[in-house]
Amino acid sequence: MGSEDVYITGTDMIKFGKFPDRSIASLGAEAALLALDDAGVTINDIEALYSGNLLMAAGMVGQQIQQEIGQTGIPVVNCSNACATGATALREGWTAIKAGIYDIVLAVGVEKLAGAGMLGGGGGSRSGISPEGLLGSGAMPCVFAEAGMAHSRKYGTTFEQFAQIAVKNHHHSTMNPKARYQIETPLEEVMNAEMISYPNTKLMCSANVDGAAAAVLMSEKKMKELGLGSQAVRIRASVLTTDPWTDRDEVMPDVNTCTRNAAAQAYEMAGVGPEDLDLVELHDCFATAEVLHYENLGLCADGEAGKLIDEKATWHGGRIPVNLSGGLLSKGHPIGATGIANVYEIATHLRGNAGKRQAEGARIGLAHVIGLGTCCGIHILEAPSS
Repeated sequence: MGSEDVYITGTDMIKFGKFPDRSIASLGAEAALLALDDAGVTINDIEALYSGNLLMAAGMVGQQIQQEIGQTGIPVVNCSNACATGATALREGWTAIKAGIYDIVLAVGVEKLAGAGMLGGGGGSRSGISPEGLLGSGAMPCVFAEAGMAHSRKYGTTFEQFAQIAVKNHHHSTMNPKARYQIETPLEEVMNAEMISYPNTKLMCSANVDGAAAAVLMSEKKMKELGLGSQAVRIRASVLTTDPWTDRDEVMPDVNTCTRNAAAQAYEMAGVGPEDLDLVELHDCFATAEVLHYENLGLCADGEAGKLIDEKATWHGGRIPVNLSGGLLSKGHPIGATGIANVYEIATHLRGNAGKRQAEGARIGLAHVIGLGTCCGIHILEAPSS
């Protein structure tokens, strides 16, 4: 791996929502143009494009985005990697710059999910008898409900503590104009909402929305050449892991090991520890997931996530604010876009541009996404030095 650092010099996202009359390519193109403008460059300056779109229903999305913003003949890579799709696209660009192949690339993540039903479950492409309904459920609300209850059984985590995650993230969303939902949800409202899979009520589940986010990545040489040091966010670590085989109960999917392995690698690569983080955007696909990832990312010791919640340490103004964007619960979860949107949120704080939700004095932040049973992507970012 090359020694030269890689920087995010431009990044942006569209306001997540429902856009029934717009194509995937047009959403991706809008985010791409916003990021290019933020970096002060055009598509003519870009040497490669990395596009993330989970469902790939529209085909070669990266090339379609090019058709909207300029076909320059550059290589385009299309990625599909579960909920880590956007993070994977970003990491592919980072890797190419690290390798010395390019000096400036564009990463775009986009998805249309508004109105989509429940994801996960069923037999997938596996041969033989489907385990669905026989060995529990592979549907995501059930998997993360089960994981939350396992945590509760082991550590005593309460329904109210899980619900507080939704209260917090919905509160944070009221300060984020790009979030899909910007509403307060008091604790009683969260706990009394329609039960989806105990302990997750409807207000504790991420929202299927349409969305897109993008980032311009540059080598240190190109960043300095263009004089972008004052806005260049350094990528201290970029890590992608998959689930290792573990001797475990096949009824209960492992939702933790992938993240724990990625976090360990990321901290080592960045030369920092969880105690050095000023803010975190993590994968709160369900409220229970956020609780588990507090421990998986080392934000607290195993079994102490409930204490972190009770102390409001992860709220805006707390010791280690988490999901200041509103998280997937409020901002929304357009799967292919989420990985880059989380990076955008961290970068925005590190630049001091997050407005009312700003994490004061933020210097180091971590963005995390996980695609269950497949992969985890983590990026650790550092604020501009000048």
